[in-house]
Amino acid sequence: MSTMTELSGGPSLPQQRKLVTEIPGPASRELMARKRAAVADGIGTVMPVFAARAGGGIVEDVDGNSLIDFGSGIAVTSVGNSAEAVVRRASAQLARLTHTCAMVTPYESYVEVCEELARLTPGDHAKKSILLNSGAEAVENAVKIARYHTKRQAVVVFEHGYHGRTNLTMALTAKSMPYKHGFGPFAPEIYRVPMAYPYRWPTGPERCAEEAAAQVIDQISKQVGATETAAIVVEPVLGEGGFIVPARGFLPRIAAFAAEHGIVLVADEIQSGFCRTGQWFACEDEGIVPDLITTAKGIAGGLPLAAVTGRAEIMDATHVGGLGGTYGGNPVACAAALGSIETMRELDLAARARRIEEVMRPRLEALAAEHPLIGDVRGRGAMLAVEIVTPGTKDPDPRATAAVAAACHSAGLIVLTTGTYGNVLRFLPPLVIGEDLLGEGLDIVGEALAKV
Repeated sequence: MSTMTELSGGPSLPQQRKLVTEIPGPASRELMARKRAAVADGIGTVMPVFAARAGGGIVEDVDGNSLIDFGSGIAVTSVGNSAEAVVRRASAQLARLTHTCAMVTPYESYVEVCEELARLTPGDHAKKSILLNSGAEAVENAVKIARYHTKRQAVVVFEHGYHGRTNLTMALTAKSMPYKHGFGPFAPEIYRVPMAYPYRWPTGPERCAEEAAAQVIDQISKQVGATETAAIVVEPVLGEGGFIVPARGFLPRIAAFAAEHGIVLVADEIQSGFCRTGQWFACEDEGIVPDLITTAKGIAGGLPLAAVTGRAEIMDATHVGGLGGTYGGNPVACAAALGSIETMRELDLAARARRIEEVMRPRLEALAAEHPLIGDVRGRGAMLAVEIVTPGTKDPDPRATAAVAAACHSAGLIVLTTGTYGNVLRFLPPLVIGEDLLGEGLDIVGEALAKV
């Protein structure tokens, strides 16, 4: 077992891939039949295996197969599954109390999490937070707060952006299928502008940042009205849109424009935050200090928790009772978050994410040189992706992407697809994964590409 996995303190699972049945095995197939009978069809399944245990970089299924984890439950278990500090703190909290509602009788752990968020998020200004249940809820509340603070209505979002599945966040999200199709009508006063997508920018990546920023500023100024705009909501590294890293220089231009016109800049760091990209938050890479930042996923080691953190004067704008929710900042989830943050600090998981990129990126670039299916390799830290295209073109190839993912799954590697065009293979390993498993997982990706 690798040193990093031992330090993670998770379940003492052997850190090696082992297949004892076909994928899925008989026990998983039986459970899948029960799922079809009892669970709504709208809840999809990426990989039809049922998990029994997990830790380090391994997920063990109900058939006894040990699978390499390049998904982390969609960037949630960054500290590993059942990390020692998360289990210790959450278990102790379970024994004390599970709920009182923070709006009825508060508890210290809610305050502690908000204090940690004030310390960790970018900027040295006074900050306050609210705690919620999900990323979508965090984004929705950020928009509420921005509108209340500015007394404006318009919200600007970006092509390829993803912000959630509630009615308002579906309106903010760019992609129709499967997120928005058939679920309208959506909330009004949402305006979409271009994203600086280097691989697909018409005049090339070198001109992408300057031209995209100019287009965005022109559209907001002329079509929306800067003085009508409450918020600009942006993912510093796009998640479901395809792990797009905006061209360098684009985000600082947008941030400066927002500041100049009193527009609240909201950084959606739900997938990219908490050490995932090699820093505590992805917006730190270009020195962006957002007015509000939304977090979830990696914050609590797998328990449901989300937050909006921002400038105290903006967060305090709303009336008492205007923000909240019955379960927001549940004490067990808060305890887990404190354990997750403790683990990230003690193991320096931001540095570990940078090391994962050092291991993975050269291998992915070598695969791109070997396989013309790969049009682009991108991402930062342990948030990496390859875009699959028809060889010799930039035409998206979602069928080939699905085939590569399926081949990986059959070989015991959990991978996820993403992207507006469904043609991006993304890699989100736990930050405590051993380098031997990283290498073996990349071997499987290479074999899958060769098959396709």
